[in-house]
Amino acid sequence: MHLLLALMMTLSFAHAKDFYSVTEKKISGEEIKLSDLKGKVVLVVNIASQCGYTSQLSNLESLYQKYKSRNFVILGVPTNDFGGQTPEDDKSMMEFCQKNYNATFPILTKKTIQGKEKRPLYKFLTEEGPKKYQGEVGWNFEKFLINRKGEIVGRMRSSLDPLDKQMLKQIEAEL
Repeated sequence: MHLLLALMMTLSFAHAKDFYSVTEKKISGEEIKLSDLKGKVVLVVNIASQCGYTSQLSNLESLYQKYKSRNFVILGVPTNDFGGQTPEDDKSMMEFCQKNYNATFPILTKKTIQGKEKRPLYKFLTEEGPKKYQGEVGWNFEKFLINRKGEIVGRMRSSLDPLDKQMLKQIEAEL
């Protein structure tokens, strides 16, 4: 029994050490293994429906359309952690993103990205990556750039528009 517990703790700890070891769930209910994104450049963005930055969803979709043929993916991650700005359930959030912003990039289920209950993806992003990118997310629409090797290579503030020259330069450097 102790051996099994030790093994489970080891696997759990290793789970967050590697971007590609994380498994999440899309808002549609399908499982997504981040290992399926090997060789792609990924932008992870926590999104919200009622935030001052919500209009960034339009530019995120434009960014996705611009680079998806070059193995670029955006993962939208809804959370209600910041001021209750995503009150919708998963189905309503998906409808909101598609109807208002024509979002076609993958969107994950709504979960917390802060504190002890944070989702595995954000545990990796904020605790296990390079020290300069660690720390709790400050607000909606904070962005993490992951290179083709699954390494965090950038963390951008919420106010940085997805189509800003600085953002495009960082993405293009990884493509």
